[in-house]
Amino acid sequence: MTGVAADARFAVRDAGPRRHAGTGTLLRLALRRDRLMIPLWVGVIALMVLSMPGALDGVYPTAAERADVARQMLANNSLRATYGPVFGDSLGGLVAWRAGVFTGVFAGIMSLLVVVRHTRDEEESGRQELLSAGMVGRRAPLSAALLAALVANAALALLITAGLAGQGVAGAAALGLGTAGTGMVCATAAAVAAQVTESARLAKGLAGGLLGAMFVLRAAGDSAVDDGSSVLTWLSPVGWLENLRAFAGERWWVLVLFAGAAGLQAAVAYGLAGRRDVGMSFLPARPGPATGRLGTAHALAWRLQRGSLLGWGLGFLAAGAAFGGITKGAADLVGDNERTREIIERMGGQSGITDAFLATMAGMLGMIAALYVVQSVLRLHAEETSQRAEPVLAAAVGRLGWAAGHLLIAFGGAAVIMLLGGLGLGAGYGRDVPAVLGACLVQLPAIWTVGGVAVLLHGLSPRAAPGAWGVAGAVLLLGWIGPALGLPAAVLDLSPFGHLPKLPGGDMAWTPPLALTALAASLVALGLTALNRRDLATG
Repeated sequence: MTGVAADARFAVRDAGPRRHAGTGTLLRLALRRDRLMIPLWVGVIALMVLSMPGALDGVYPTAAERADVARQMLANNSLRATYGPVFGDSLGGLVAWRAGVFTGVFAGIMSLLVVVRHTRDEEESGRQELLSAGMVGRRAPLSAALLAALVANAALALLITAGLAGQGVAGAAALGLGTAGTGMVCATAAAVAAQVTESARLAKGLAGGLLGAMFVLRAAGDSAVDDGSSVLTWLSPVGWLENLRAFAGERWWVLVLFAGAAGLQAAVAYGLAGRRDVGMSFLPARPGPATGRLGTAHALAWRLQRGSLLGWGLGFLAAGAAFGGITKGAADLVGDNERTREIIERMGGQSGITDAFLATMAGMLGMIAALYVVQSVLRLHAEETSQRAEPVLAAAVGRLGWAAGHLLIAFGGAAVIMLLGGLGLGAGYGRDVPAVLGACLVQLPAIWTVGGVAVLLHGLSPRAAPGAWGVAGAVLLLGWIGPALGLPAAVLDLSPFGHLPKLPGGDMAWTPPLALTALAASLVALGLTALNRRDLATG
């Protein structure tokens, strides 16, 4: 008995250094699994930033023009709420203003997806239990996930620093480090969410909601004051990124805030990870009703996706209202600048500048909605690869019926969120609500086409399904920075959004939307046919 107790005491003492055993192996596994996702995210975000100097230099080629536009931007409350205040009128300062906030947000999204994928998602699928049966420390999976996020953010920081060094090494380094810092704060927040919640979906929702709150706090603070000094701005890590003041007298001490917040959240995540079993959570699922109410596969799909649809819908309503609110200010800001007018008109049409700007905002909402439809379609992929689809299909449910429930929510949900986005855009603008609403709804055929590609890829092979994110990312990239880079029309037309009529203000041509709708229907039909003929994934 004494020997057993001694062995137990020895095991407890020896456990400390072994908590992270196998971290290197798990990190290599994570980077191998993310060999497409991380480079794609990093490349797209970096390209968005590095394309800005050339685009802005073409719009505002002289120092006087840059100084004038900086004053106008700083005086516009709506633009400050969207992009933040301008701290410098150099080309680098305008790049930091135009791209900084959104670069930090995208880095945060990338980071939370990486961390949740390699923590809670692994536990939910059962793979983590198999790995933990080997020589793997208790905290090794969390360490590997955070290190994978660190690698991604470090690569992003290096690309931004190297690409913008010509504008000033100090400013480029500040913007790169601030972007990476925002990403790591979101990564460690996602690590905490992964310990607290019961599923990867809830962990992503909680971390994403926190990131949204960061943006809202920053926007509220910046709309109130024009120098980033609001308490609300300082409560948000996204606000720290702008207050780092890249290319405008860098405040290097702000980096301490990123390091402190990330370190504190990481410590909380490690503490929680050591106090729960694999697969368990601190917020377990509530027991369901005594009598089940999910009588069909469609009802199950609705139960699984209703939270995501609600979140996207509220987000689009708020984003539409924000975009509508800056419409008048943006039109005044453009003024007589022919290059700016040309870019906006290339994105939104050849009508009046206000209509062109509204068309641009409607197009941006549509391209973002393409991300929703891909996410919703790929719920089929998650259900299949996690083997949750097998028990459903073992009952009196066919594959087409099972898939139809999720696809109805994906394609119908896209219509709902675009409707809400249009209502918000019209309400924020304060006039021509039916025309603005029509401009948003005309984006649906292009959104459905991207969704049809996702259905086809999943139907052909579960391994090919994640490629739908690459398609959606390419569409977003073409629509966002393609016009600013002056890409030829043949390249821009590779996106389905390039074929839609530019509303409001333009003429409504029915042929392109109808053709895209038919294309989307054909892609869905091909994808479902392929799904019905192949074997289900085994893991």
